[in-house]
Amino acid sequence: MIELDFDELRTWFGFGVAGNFAGHLEQAGEAADFVNVESEGTAPKGIFPWYAPGSDTFLGEFPLSHDAIDLPQSDTPLNLQIEPEVALACEVSWAGDTVASLRPFALGAFNDCSIRRPNAPKISYKKNWGLNSKGVARQFFDIDDLTPDGPTATLRLGCHLRTADGQEHDYGVDSPLLGYSYYGEVLLDWIVERLANQKGSPQTPLEDVGALMAASGHPGRVLIGIGATKYTPLGESTYLQPGDQAVVRVYDTADGAKSELVQTVSS
Repeated sequence: MIELDFDELRTWFGFGVAGNFAGHLEQAGEAADFVNVESEGTAPKGIFPWYAPGSDTFLGEFPLSHDAIDLPQSDTPLNLQIEPEVALACEVSWAGDTVASLRPFALGAFNDCSIRRPNAPKISYKKNWGLNSKGVARQFFDIDDLTPDGPTATLRLGCHLRTADGQEHDYGVDSPLLGYSYYGEVLLDWIVERLANQKGSPQTPLEDVGALMAASGHPGRVLIGIGATKYTPLGESTYLQPGDQAVVRVYDTADGAKSELVQTVSS
């Protein structure tokens, strides 16, 4: 296991993969957002930014926390959901302003926490509302081999909700990492292609993530949320409240090692 350096994380670019686990977008009520997005077969729908260091937009606000979720200020009720994910920590190789390759060196528990905002123009508007709007575990598995028969073959991703009254509920469907639609080299190659060629348009919720990365000073490392698993019936219909705890775990069925994230919701 490796310990993530929180100060160093502030220099990494952060983005996510949309639609990389069958059924999640439908459960989240976001499938309609991608009606104008073409994808092949089981391929994800696209990539989206959630942190761009140095940006003068809301994406320049550092959103990561190891232990807290802050509810944004609002005069109306907010539908805030845990998005249990695996995050890949990768080193970036550049060819000019284009990402040439991504080399993973660690992975761990990640909460791509989202506000369900119907008609939001871009996915990123649901992802970063400032301090403590994303979650990342303190410790990651030290892994650079994502092949199907490699060390991640025995890893699983689980998610629970501990409510303020002390009850614990299954929130995400416990799933093997190999259950992602795209994983390993297939996923990394697809991401590199999207960074080069996804430009976004007013008709889609996607953006030119590659250009945003280059504008952030060609960062040498990125943190990539590779997609949320399906929800349990409770997770699909239950939004976070002050005092709740969001628990996301990536754990090894072979030896019990785990990367765990526990965040408490505050108003």
